[in-house]
Amino acid sequence: MSRTTPGAESVKTDATSRDQTAAPAQPGLTHGLKQRHLSMIALGGVIGAGLFVGSGAGIASAGPAIVLAFAASGLLVMLVMRMLGEMSAANPASGSFSVHAERAIGPWAGFTAGWMYWALLCVGIAVEAIGAADIMTSWLPDTPGWMWVAVFMAIFCGANLLAVKNFGEYEFWFALLKVVAIVAFLVLGVLAIAGLLPGTDSPGSSHLTGDGGFLPNGTDGLITGLLASVFAYGGLETVTIAAAESEDPVRGVAKAVRTAVWRIALFYVGSMLVIVTLIDWRDESILAGPYAAVLDEIGISQAGEIMKVIVLAALMSAMNANIYGASRMSYSLVARGEGPRFLGKITGGVPRRTVILSSVFGFTAVELKYLWPDTVFVWLLNCVGAATLVVWGFIAVSQLLTRRRLEREDPGRLVVRMWFFPVLTYISLAGIATVLLLMLREDDTRTQLWYTAGMAVVLAVIGYLKQRGWLRHLRFRFTGGFGTGASGGSDSSGGSN
Repeated sequence: MSRTTPGAESVKTDATSRDQTAAPAQPGLTHGLKQRHLSMIALGGVIGAGLFVGSGAGIASAGPAIVLAFAASGLLVMLVMRMLGEMSAANPASGSFSVHAERAIGPWAGFTAGWMYWALLCVGIAVEAIGAADIMTSWLPDTPGWMWVAVFMAIFCGANLLAVKNFGEYEFWFALLKVVAIVAFLVLGVLAIAGLLPGTDSPGSSHLTGDGGFLPNGTDGLITGLLASVFAYGGLETVTIAAAESEDPVRGVAKAVRTAVWRIALFYVGSMLVIVTLIDWRDESILAGPYAAVLDEIGISQAGEIMKVIVLAALMSAMNANIYGASRMSYSLVARGEGPRFLGKITGGVPRRTVILSSVFGFTAVELKYLWPDTVFVWLLNCVGAATLVVWGFIAVSQLLTRRRLEREDPGRLVVRMWFFPVLTYISLAGIATVLLLMLREDDTRTQLWYTAGMAVVLAVIGYLKQRGWLRHLRFRFTGGFGTGASGGSDSSGGSN
């Protein structure tokens, strides 16, 4: 297979069969994302509400050693993103790792990884909508939380229904705000550590070594911090989904992946180091929000309210990105014959039916939170608790198989290459397996692991039965059944109903 320009390759691969495992085209989707959108999505995508708020629990467990936990989990994430970037630069597709898993492992794998990730994103929409509503009701206590959930869902569902550039514009400005906030925090933190900030004295290493030591809770605390840090990185995969609708998918993916190292090191590891250097890790305010606690410690007035604004932006950004990612993943699955065919219609370059499906599922999850907060909603959260790790496992295995095939058939398409292949791929798989095993140590994470495993098994069985043709009798009254894959494995339905 000869190497072509990205545009020519997209046209060519739309007609390529599944057996030839070439990159699918997106003839129904537009390329409305500009390079500035993709760059900022890549830059701001690593800064989520989990970093601003969720990291507090990890700090409280691991103490100063949280820096090591974030560095270790960050290294694993960088390897996963490098593998995903290699495959996505060679074969841009809105289904991202689901498409790669289908080609490398089999249709059952693409089905399992895709629908599991879709469920993860939809539940994430609900969690973020609830979090954003809580912030709004803290400012306006006389307003009901459900009203804010409805407002946010309407805004972001509507934006994603109109055009992909709307998603890009929202994410551009949200990401810009998050990047400015985290950079300002790091600058202020470094000045405070150096004793150059007016009204502050340098703490030196007193908090790093004097409050119980660098590893105050031993390896148990470090492991708990490691698990908390792993899940703070979730959502980085969205940039490879969005790249398929950008002006230059190959260049966009390559740039995003190559800058992942410094982004993770600066935003996550750097900010954790600033936090545990400036404040006692045992300070109870860290659990409420470590960034606000540090700003308050160095004398920044209204630190809590400032961080509420930033966290609100992070939550809304995540809602927007999750609706987008879920709609594109489900659309890709439908286009490849892995879902109800009626969802595959493209209108105005947007898969509006999958946008609505994903938004409705997310809104339904919010209703479950209000109706059965301690039963059904918790069950839903547990089902997707370890889904990110399952997806990462599919990515690693897919890259291992895809890389060898590309080296044989078309090495010119390896624009991005995994470092020290295959050694680091095997190390990544070992790292993912280690984290899964560590989840067995804690009651909460153990429950999540078993529920997620059950969901993965159910999806894998359905996908395998469908792959074998044993579910062809299944019909939907309004759809004519599941797609048959007649598009040859294409990632797009071309707008057909």
